[in-house]
Amino acid sequence: MRITPCQAALGAALTLNLLLLLLSSLLMPPSPPRCHRGAHDVPRDVPKGVPKGVPKGGTVPGGVTIILRDFPEAPGHDVAATSRSFSSSPGVTSVLVATEVAPYPPVPLPAGVTLLSLRPQPQRAPPRPELAVGTRHVALVPDGARAAPGLLRRMREVLEAAPGGARVVAAAVGTERPRCLGVEVDIRAWTVRYGSADRWGGIRGGGQDGDQAPVVLLLRTHDLFSLPFPLSLPVVTSLSLQASLRGWHLLLLPDSFPLAPRPPPTPHDLWKAQNSREKQHRALMEEFGIKLEVLPDGSRRWHGCDKDTSRCFGTIHAQTPQYLLTGRWTPPCCLRALRATTRRVVAELEAAGVRYWLEGGSLLGAVRFGDIIPWDYDVDLGLYLEDVPKCRWLAAVLATGQPVEDPEGFLWEKATEGEFYRVHFSRSNRLHVDLWPFYVRPGGVMTKDTWLGHRQDVEFPESFLVPLVPLAFAGVMAKAPNDPRAFLELKFGPGVVEKPEYPNPAVRRLEQDVGDG
Repeated sequence: MRITPCQAALGAALTLNLLLLLLSSLLMPPSPPRCHRGAHDVPRDVPKGVPKGVPKGGTVPGGVTIILRDFPEAPGHDVAATSRSFSSSPGVTSVLVATEVAPYPPVPLPAGVTLLSLRPQPQRAPPRPELAVGTRHVALVPDGARAAPGLLRRMREVLEAAPGGARVVAAAVGTERPRCLGVEVDIRAWTVRYGSADRWGGIRGGGQDGDQAPVVLLLRTHDLFSLPFPLSLPVVTSLSLQASLRGWHLLLLPDSFPLAPRPPPTPHDLWKAQNSREKQHRALMEEFGIKLEVLPDGSRRWHGCDKDTSRCFGTIHAQTPQYLLTGRWTPPCCLRALRATTRRVVAELEAAGVRYWLEGGSLLGAVRFGDIIPWDYDVDLGLYLEDVPKCRWLAAVLATGQPVEDPEGFLWEKATEGEFYRVHFSRSNRLHVDLWPFYVRPGGVMTKDTWLGHRQDVEFPESFLVPLVPLAFAGVMAKAPNDPRAFLELKFGPGVVEKPEYPNPAVRRLEQDVGDG
């Protein structure tokens, strides 16, 4: 086949182009993978509304991000003016208004202020507020605060110069001086205790019980978002409890931020604000699993069960309540209900002349603590079978075959599991005292008709009951076997007083939790 001069020229041109393309590809540096990002780069899925000024390559060492989180419902809030004051303050990189629900009616926010939604929505990625903060420090600012020249910078300097345990710096807002309280959070006991403190665990105002003085809290961004509940409301209480559990200290500065003047609230406004604070506080206690707060004056604020609610735990399997499996003991509200039921039952049995005594784990609690064992979920009393009709409420149950509610709301009934009786705290709340009828069989041995297979279910000599002796238990002097230690060791084995155990050690042992509180 003959090649014309034109074809030869075209072939030579194509060959030259291919050689040039190959040479240029060899000389060009490789481009980075498109999905790769450095450790400090802002991810591509950053939520909508990330404030301007947050660098893609890392944090701003000298800047502060302001977060407005704790503010009342419209129209009583001051979000626009508060954010405007801080957004123009030197050293402030960005201002975020963090909320589950945007202020309504809509509030025009100043330029550079970002509304950050914390509410998960099915059509969006989960909220990750930490991605919207590009500074080393973050300040949680209450509604109505105004920027003060140089105070944020001063707070940063104090925090960075402080010893390692100091993780939070606070400054008051307005003229009310906050007071520092010690906070002890006992997760195992579902309890928070407030008191005087050489180191900070929380802040309260000087007004009515539970009021909080408005404060600005500044901390490192890493510390804030290392918390499991970084932006839960109320902010000060939430951070107080979480800081206490981590041994964090707070430094309270003498300086203060101005507080914007407001018109006097109406009685309705006061009621609405108080109702909102209480609702937030209850929700926080439920979220943290707190059933009891012991206030500095010794008074108690309860958040658990009562006569009108069900108890705090469900059906028990293998003698092990669900809370034991989480490393917690019986909620204090449940123990309170058990004590009240025990006092009622003891008073009725004493008044009727019924011979009764503390049984099993309840006797162990009396010997060790003078009270119910902290992880027990019921109370056990033994009584003579022949004395059962002497008690008017048990006699009524025998006569009718139905549960009987006494004038104080306690419910007396025959147990469905066997030949014994049960007294509940109320119809709604089934925390209870079990009454086990025993009788004497030949040989002077006490026995009963129902055995549930518990390790303490054994017969014993009647001599332990003649005579019965008083023993402090659940706030009363109850009757007990005359040699409690020997009685307990017969039931549970040697050394039980010094080394008690959970009801079913095969499921969970006490030693797994001792020292974890």
